[in-house]
Amino acid sequence: MFAVKAARACLVALLLCWGVAALADVAVPRLSGRVVDQTMTLSQDQQAALDGTLKDFEARKGSQVAVLIVPTTAPESIEQFSIRVAEAWKIGRSKVDDGAILVIAKDDRKLRIEVGYGLEGALTDVTTKRIIDEVITPRFKAGDFAGGITAGIERILKVIDGEPLPAPAEREPSSNFADQLEQFAPFLLFGVIIGGGILRGMFGRLFGSLATGGLAAVAVWLIVGTALLAGLAGVIGFVVTLIGDAFTSGGGGRRSGGYIGGSGGSWSSGSSSSDSGGFSGGGGNFGGGGASGSW
Repeated sequence: MFAVKAARACLVALLLCWGVAALADVAVPRLSGRVVDQTMTLSQDQQAALDGTLKDFEARKGSQVAVLIVPTTAPESIEQFSIRVAEAWKIGRSKVDDGAILVIAKDDRKLRIEVGYGLEGALTDVTTKRIIDEVITPRFKAGDFAGGITAGIERILKVIDGEPLPAPAEREPSSNFADQLEQFAPFLLFGVIIGGGILRGMFGRLFGSLATGGLAAVAVWLIVGTALLAGLAGVIGFVVTLIGDAFTSGGGGRRSGGYIGGSGGSWSSGSSSSDSGGFSGGGGNFGGGGASGSW
């Protein structure tokens, strides 16, 4: 009897857990780019083209616009889910609040344009509703999801473009320089070790090291265009070449190979993380403005 009661209790507990899980809200996807497609509706080329359009617009105008495609928002309405996405992603500039998100729930056949506070005067509820009804959903009904999204985004950008907004702030140069230098660092290091050894053999230790340092500085200057990092690269090139015997003689051959191989792995990892973490919201706020639709 006890075993039967225990089995029933376990069954009830499992059913309760299943019910709670079924009623749980859909998790807000990670903001991995300007276009986040969890349904594989868009091809890689279509995503890249759309991302490029949004990136260029942000660089010129300052406003951030993103696209999110999910299978469903159930058990929430698309309005509830979209505002949670907006609050999590923070699309748009801080204190300007000029962000907008096109959210599509493909299996639910619903979509919404969520508008930041700073764009509510341009992307009004009426305007966004017209974009949905006249531009996007007719294409969705015909099965042209890529065309509907692209056309809808183009109309959204056109409306934002006519809005007087603060000019884009100058980007912090240091992060760009660091990213570029990190990307090319393994190749530069390889060139310094190999080229430095050749120049040291041709001109002697001192003059060969000076020549290597100068070439490294010029290379970095051409890549990132900043004197500080170019000078730093020159010093590193000079020092590495000056003590280059540690890399190229005796047991150093194995150490050199291992070091270069390690750098290559670092470059690959860095490139991957840069691709996935290259975009983030600017701190924009949303208040529920926008419109929803279905097809």
